[in-house]
Amino acid sequence: MQIDSSWTLFLDRDGVINNEIKNGYVLSWDMFRFEDGVLTALPVLAQRFSRIILTTNQRCIGKGLLTEQGLEEIHHNMLSIIREQGGRIDKIYYCPDVNNDSPCRKPQPGMALQAQADFPQIDFSRSVMVGNTLSDMKFGKSQGMTTVFIPSTLPELPFPHPLMDYRCDSLLEFSRIIQ
Repeated sequence: MQIDSSWTLFLDRDGVINNEIKNGYVLSWDMFRFEDGVLTALPVLAQRFSRIILTTNQRCIGKGLLTEQGLEEIHHNMLSIIREQGGRIDKIYYCPDVNNDSPCRKPQPGMALQAQADFPQIDFSRSVMVGNTLSDMKFGKSQGMTTVFIPSTLPELPFPHPLMDYRCDSLLEFSRIIQ
């Protein structure tokens, strides 16, 4: 995949950055576990992309299982470790809403449009969305992004697939195929 430093990287969190909890949520820092290779991949990606944006649906807040303060604590700890390892995430956007048709909930474009409002230099045709669900892939495709599917929680999804431009086993593998 050919990119240059003008590109933006959009990342999903659960199943890409950290282990996804099957039929559950990461509700505290002690439940958070980085996916294998993520702390090696993020410094490489930080050198290649001018912006790295995290977009994450966090329905657990809308359900009353986690407070926004609790989510901020998880993200603060996550970002500290990523920075210590030489990586970065420039901004995190999350959707606390329960309803699938919420404008901020992926696959709706709300978080992408919010990121573009905050970073007007974002060009979606020069952006990559890395995620582990079809919702992530629809989110990226609807904005004209290149999509990369990580099969961490849905290994049975077939590839090739019309919503997936690439399929990589991990964020580390993705960091190795970009040039």
